[in-house]
Amino acid sequence: MTDVSTDDDATDGTSRANVDEASGRDGTAGSDGSGGGGGHCSAPDSDGEVAEEIAVVSFERKLDTAAEIVAGIGDRYRAIDVIEYHGDVFEEHWGEYDCFVGLMASGIAMRKTAPLLDDKWEDPAIVVIDEALTWAIPITGGHHGANQVAEDLATLGAVPAMTTASEAAGKQGVEKRAKALSAHVVNGGSTVATNLAVLNDELGPVARLDGPRAVLVGDDVTVLKRNGEPGVVIGTGSVAGAGEAQFLDAWNDALAAAAADWDDVEFVATGTRKADEEGLLAAAEARGVGVVAFDRETLLDFEGPTPSRSKELIGWPGVAEASALAGGREHELVVEKRRHENAVTAAVGR
Repeated sequence: MTDVSTDDDATDGTSRANVDEASGRDGTAGSDGSGGGGGHCSAPDSDGEVAEEIAVVSFERKLDTAAEIVAGIGDRYRAIDVIEYHGDVFEEHWGEYDCFVGLMASGIAMRKTAPLLDDKWEDPAIVVIDEALTWAIPITGGHHGANQVAEDLATLGAVPAMTTASEAAGKQGVEKRAKALSAHVVNGGSTVATNLAVLNDELGPVARLDGPRAVLVGDDVTVLKRNGEPGVVIGTGSVAGAGEAQFLDAWNDALAAAAADWDDVEFVATGTRKADEEGLLAAAEARGVGVVAFDRETLLDFEGPTPSRSKELIGWPGVAEASALAGGREHELVVEKRRHENAVTAAVGR
């Protein structure tokens, strides 16, 4: 058991941006092996945790702003459409998209979509944003794509007004942990209990069980299942303040040594003491992979072969090798620690 601490089509008033496959950010298309499909997340055992296809619903007078949104965030999704608003627009396109972005007052979107809502694990997410791009407000499906889209809209200057309890408290709920692990929640009803445990600091890390084996769980146990086939894990450490480019160069070098590429990467692993490094997080965002942080005790259980002074000085093993070993399904070290510019270390595990 391992403990782990994401062309214009003028016939129907819809304008589609021709977007290449999404970058795979937080388990979206491009890294998880998921296919197409509308209405909810199209990952295996679809549960609506991520948004891959979104529609910006806009009044005619705001279409220029809608185009600005497409230009700003469109490359992060499999597809992004602009649909001109009319009274039945949500009902007409319900089930076609993972998330609707309503470029309108929240009251309009709420009144028009409320009668359509049925199941939070199947309903599309809904975000509203004002014409000045000041506020991005998830109103349904926060953990199922809306928060993700609101965070993307923040890159255009909007403030993401998230009200889901774990995000409001600055904590990582189980859905967000699933995304970081390129996994999805199998039993959605369990997340009420487990996210409450997150808020109360009682959940602890995710326990990884590799099979074949049978597991009996209760209703308050959230089961995560990996998207796609097992790949490799990049373990990484750094000096304080290492930059995004330094992390990316180190990771690319380690992957090349492993004869692997970014399509093979499940996630980046590190220690909890490095989990808030801005350069690391920015590099992971740039490559569209999640970051998983292991605690000291777990890393000590998976200490790598290369000696590290950090164990003598602060009691931590070498983070790069230990986290690569801990994160890999086989707990096998493919590439030992490699140092880049005396700033970032990287190793590859499987």
